[in-house]
Amino acid sequence: MQKLKPSKVTLALLASGFAAMSAPMFAVAQDAEQKAQNEVEVIEVKGFRRSLVESINAKRFSSSVVETISAEDIGKLPDSSIAESLSRLPGLATQRLDGRASKISIRGFGENESGTTLNGREQVSISDNRGAEFDLYPSEIMSGVTVYKTPDASIEGEGIAGTVNLQTIKPLDQDGRIIQVNGVIEKTSFEKLNPDGEDQGHKATFFYLDKFADDTIGVAFALNTMSSPNQEKRWNAWGYPDFEKDGKQYSILGGAKPYVRSSELERDSMMFVLEAAPRDDVRMTFDALYVDFLDKQILRGIEIPFAWGQGEKSANSVDDASGFITSGTTAGQRVVVRNDYNERDAEMKSLGFNTKWDVNEDLRLDFDVSYSKVEKKIVGIESYAGTGRGDSRGEADTLSYTLDGGNTGAKFNHNLNYADYDLIQLGGPLSWGWSGALNDAFYVTKTDFENQLQDGFINTPEVEDELKSLKFAATQAIENDFISSVSAGISYRDREKAKLSEGYFLTLSSFSYPDNTGMMVVPEQYRLGTANLDFIGMGEMIAYDVNSLVRDGYYFGLQESLTNSSHATKSWTVREKVTSLFVKADIDAEVADMPLSGNMGLRYVRSEQSSQGNAFNTVDGKVVTSPTDISHDYNHLLPSLNLTLKLDDDQSVRFGAAKTISRARLDEMNASFSASYNQQPDTNGNNWSIGGGNPELEPKEAFGLDLTYENYFSSEGYFAVALFHKDITNWHFDGQYAVDMTGVADPATGAIPANPNGTGSGKVNGGEGTLWGYELSGTLPLNVFSEALDGFGIIASYTGVESDLKNPEGAEYKIPGLSESISTFTFYYENHGFSARASMRKRDDFKGDVNGIGYTATQVDIMGETIWDAQIGYDFGEGGFKDLEGLSVFLQGYNLTEEPFTTLSGDNALQVRDYQDYGRNYSLGFAYKF
Repeated sequence: MQKLKPSKVTLALLASGFAAMSAPMFAVAQDAEQKAQNEVEVIEVKGFRRSLVESINAKRFSSSVVETISAEDIGKLPDSSIAESLSRLPGLATQRLDGRASKISIRGFGENESGTTLNGREQVSISDNRGAEFDLYPSEIMSGVTVYKTPDASIEGEGIAGTVNLQTIKPLDQDGRIIQVNGVIEKTSFEKLNPDGEDQGHKATFFYLDKFADDTIGVAFALNTMSSPNQEKRWNAWGYPDFEKDGKQYSILGGAKPYVRSSELERDSMMFVLEAAPRDDVRMTFDALYVDFLDKQILRGIEIPFAWGQGEKSANSVDDASGFITSGTTAGQRVVVRNDYNERDAEMKSLGFNTKWDVNEDLRLDFDVSYSKVEKKIVGIESYAGTGRGDSRGEADTLSYTLDGGNTGAKFNHNLNYADYDLIQLGGPLSWGWSGALNDAFYVTKTDFENQLQDGFINTPEVEDELKSLKFAATQAIENDFISSVSAGISYRDREKAKLSEGYFLTLSSFSYPDNTGMMVVPEQYRLGTANLDFIGMGEMIAYDVNSLVRDGYYFGLQESLTNSSHATKSWTVREKVTSLFVKADIDAEVADMPLSGNMGLRYVRSEQSSQGNAFNTVDGKVVTSPTDISHDYNHLLPSLNLTLKLDDDQSVRFGAAKTISRARLDEMNASFSASYNQQPDTNGNNWSIGGGNPELEPKEAFGLDLTYENYFSSEGYFAVALFHKDITNWHFDGQYAVDMTGVADPATGAIPANPNGTGSGKVNGGEGTLWGYELSGTLPLNVFSEALDGFGIIASYTGVESDLKNPEGAEYKIPGLSESISTFTFYYENHGFSARASMRKRDDFKGDVNGIGYTATQVDIMGETIWDAQIGYDFGEGGFKDLEGLSVFLQGYNLTEEPFTTLSGDNALQVRDYQDYGRNYSLGFAYKF
């Protein structure tokens, strides 16, 4: 059996804390050191407590300020995705998407201000922007996560907030063969809200690890499949316009679009790792991750125009204190009965190869190459039904609403039977979605049916994100009283992200003018019964299979982009070529007889970005486009310093200082924009007027300071107090910028103007301010008070954040993702095979992005939330049942208090935009390790 002997450079890197980056050869050295320690003292904990100890040790010996998650065993991170696990770390908070934790905020900064890496390599994203949607990553096939709150010069992921590094297992670092299977059954607390929905699901994981050829080749393979249900009762309001009553102005409900949603998230994942150590001084690793992600959603509801509708409005009751009409009536109102289907289909591939070579005892070389790609397609089908086509046909209803308390929206009273298939028929009951091209397609020229042809709609945006990267680094050990080693390297990243936006007006294929201009009864074979809308007082409504109706040709589709210019601005390509050079010195010294470790470094980043899109105008009602291609380049110098002073064996003080950047949102730096050529120049002397993206946006910048005190008072316990401060410059705000339109033709004339200069309106760099806060965190095993309490413990954290960022005009600006307080709490017990945990995570109000019209990211005000989860489990082997060694079971409940996801339309708490009630979710599972 070969033995890997730690070289001087390995020992130097260990002393500096560089091992926290999980390089496999460093892990071997750590294992050797741990074995030596075990000969002196053996403290054996398993399960959750073991993972807790490993996470504490990783935090303790890292050279940076980090938070970590360590799986107690592969496949045993106790959550459906990495996002759920991350949400329990100090200073981190999640934003839910359709009931699942997805986006991560770190110390007050949203998901677009942090980097995401897999085994140290930057990752692509399935979102329109850079921020990772972490529900894509299954926790079952990850071995751990490290969140870097302070950077060092060698870290590839860029972000003002920090970097989240996901880690796969290293097979050569394991003791021997592992074969394990996991199985989970899921159930939602809501019964099926739609007759064709799902309220039960499952997860299964198979894991295999082994070593061969005298432990010089290691293989790890994991396969995970998941079908996870989710149910939602959703209140959605259009807005709250002014309404006069008794000579006073009040806010009244403009309209509502409540519905019930049944969704099923299907995710198949594969992880493969191959390691080889053909010689004592060489370690090669190939890893691959594949994720196939399909989110299917069935939505049914009734769109109810109110103040913005056609009926006669009246106010029944008002609240003078809030300025709201809390109850109102509209008579003679027609509504739109909706049967919708959404599908989000994404496929991600990530491949990487790494070689580490100890040239001699003092020099190590590191080579890394990787490739990752995401392809995402969305299909969003809307189908309309009602009592008659257009604004004035069919039976109208008299509707009244009463606002509920507690930000839950409103309940309605109605008079029509919306479950009657003879009364409610397919077709567009209101004149929405004007399109001259749609009128032309059906030869409608008379005003009696003009602009009354939209019977539905399909959104079909597509996103493709591809990233290729290459890195070479060298580490040289140094005999010095202050510096233990010096690292230097170069990396190159080539990323291209493209979005194609398109939509289609749907009209019943049976419609023909003037022969057949009415509605259509839903055919029997597509009827599914009814969906219940009692939660908003609307009773039962018709439910039919819209997906099959579209597939079977009952609708005609016409491109919206023919007459609507919005798709031209939403379609773009952005490419970035980033070359980085870094140098880092690892510190190993003494100050007043106290060990001082850490690193100082400098990173130089050269960025070349380009964007291709469309410049467009509307001529004679039709969209005319011209291609655009705009390039820009810039440089950054990013110094960093991390110091750890050990006051004694248990206590240390950390200091960090670094300049960091966050690159611009991709949808804000694209080269698609509206363009019109004016004969008279504007005040800037430019004839072109531009509105859209800004391809010359440069990254946001911040200089951060961190000071932390840590006390590791037991093997399972610690507490820490941290202060952090960010001096922010070069943020992104609305403003004007110069655009070079050389070679672009005037869409109105087709000629290239003499003056190519333009004034653009969009995002620009500017503004300045600060963000600061403090963080309290710790783990308290209760056995420090009494051995009788062995196994009991508490994990808690509290983060307070404030900011005073101002735009270039000096106005206050709230950073997206910033909650003024974030807290987590977990009470656990684990002993003799039995385990139990209850966890709480809480965050204050914040601004965040949700999907708007056409799946465009829309920023809204999101109310704070407190979410409770709990889990109980039993490990039969640990409980003394040797015949069942390796078998464990658990029961877990998510969102036990049914905390809703709520967004507002304004400052008033009654102005609810969204109130989403997901109910609870339960999981019953097992794991068996052979």
